[in-house]
Amino acid sequence: MGDKGNAPRRLLPGDPAPWFVAPTEHNPTFHFHTVGGRYLVLAFIGSAGRDPGRTALRGLLAHRKLFDDDQASLFVVSSDPEDEAAGRLKTVAPGVRCFRDFDRAVSRLYGAAGEGEGEARQLVYVIDPGLRVLAIFAVTEPDGIGDKVAGFLAGLPALPAPAPAAFQAPILIVPNVFEPGFCDRLIALYDAEGGQDSGFMRERGGKTVPVIDYGHKRRADHVIQDREIREQARARINRRVAPEIGKAFQFEVTRMERYIVACYDAATGGYFRAHRDNTTRGTAHRRFAVTLNLNTGEYEGGELRFPEFGTRTYVPPKGAALVFSCSLLHEVLPIRAGRRFTFLPFLYDDAAARVREANNAFLGEEVEKYRGET
Repeated sequence: MGDKGNAPRRLLPGDPAPWFVAPTEHNPTFHFHTVGGRYLVLAFIGSAGRDPGRTALRGLLAHRKLFDDDQASLFVVSSDPEDEAAGRLKTVAPGVRCFRDFDRAVSRLYGAAGEGEGEARQLVYVIDPGLRVLAIFAVTEPDGIGDKVAGFLAGLPALPAPAPAAFQAPILIVPNVFEPGFCDRLIALYDAEGGQDSGFMRERGGKTVPVIDYGHKRRADHVIQDREIREQARARINRRVAPEIGKAFQFEVTRMERYIVACYDAATGGYFRAHRDNTTRGTAHRRFAVTLNLNTGEYEGGELRFPEFGTRTYVPPKGAALVFSCSLLHEVLPIRAGRRFTFLPFLYDDAAARVREANNAFLGEEVEKYRGET
């Protein structure tokens, strides 16, 4: 789907935090990817001996009690070799470690390297337990950066204590894929242009054809025609969902189909009975389904359930993606009040694309309307 490489050109909230290896005081090859499972503050200070980095670091350490390695950890990134010589890069256990980034390789990865030799940008990243960017603070006022970061951390949900895992479906939830404003824009597009009855695929007479059956599914879809909006949606899925699928399932997503805003409306009794998404020749290439909620909290009902894995229901937050294998049995429970809006693409790879192409001869005339394009 494009955008190859270790990191996007410019990191944004919701993007995966790039992995790297860099030396600390006690570990010459500290692997950053090993610190997931807690909130992380990654502070690019430039130099701990000169302002603004010195003042920014002092402000962050004023909130030392936040960094306990259970809920949160602070990682200071210095690009000044004099910090090493002066002994300014000390580990403070628990919770505070310092990376030596004297070649500025990590700084470049995170957009914190200045344009000139020896220059640096002072940036502070807050990263979630799944190693995704939550917030980025530019150190424009170093005196206040510690309070800003501490205030942001205080507003995050506390991480729960360890507990036995409940039986659940093998799904992946990726937060902050669509920003609230982009979610609202897609809903406004639906309201402005409307939706049409949404069918589902069946094999009839050796052909895959779309079927409308209110006893099985009641939903209305708007097919997004605007190329710019489609590309914006695709780019967000590519930057934020595809890397998580690669990490969780070792699967490289290269293709995406279907650009729709779907609406389950209580006024018409919206629901979708138990089904799988890859049981016809026209859908056999699908590998992962994505349910991206656009207005969580503004409706009742409409939960997603995976009957093979019990009665637990799933409601991803607004802008979050719930990702699962297209071979899993799943259903959308009846919506009881309001309207539930979702963005519903399917993801696959080049090998599956060849399956799709081979099965094109078995498609009915109306399938592409429902299947969408890559």
